[in-house]
Amino acid sequence: MKTTSISQTKNQLGTLIDQVRQDETIVITDHDRLVAKLAPAQAESADEAAGALANLGQKGIIRRGNSAAHRLAAPIKPRTGSSALKALLLDRQDDR
Repeated sequence: MKTTSISQTKNQLGTLIDQVRQDETIVITDHDRLVAKLAPAQAESADEAAGALANLGQKGIIRRGNSAAHRLAAPIKPRTGSSALKALLLDRQDDR
């Protein structure tokens, strides 16, 4: 188990994640006090994940969606010959 400080973790996060991928656990400290552990993720079955989500919902930590995905409106198409720069300059002239 490797120990690293918060500042070292920020500077070397990619390297530390590679080490975690190789089944190593990284202990992160702040002024020699344990604050977190980076450990390899354990694969969960679908039933375990659903149970964990239900538990978080009961505690009020998360709120599950109950409808279909929301669709975004189609983007506005600019008029032919329009220019964002021209619009910006006009706004500046009008002191908007």
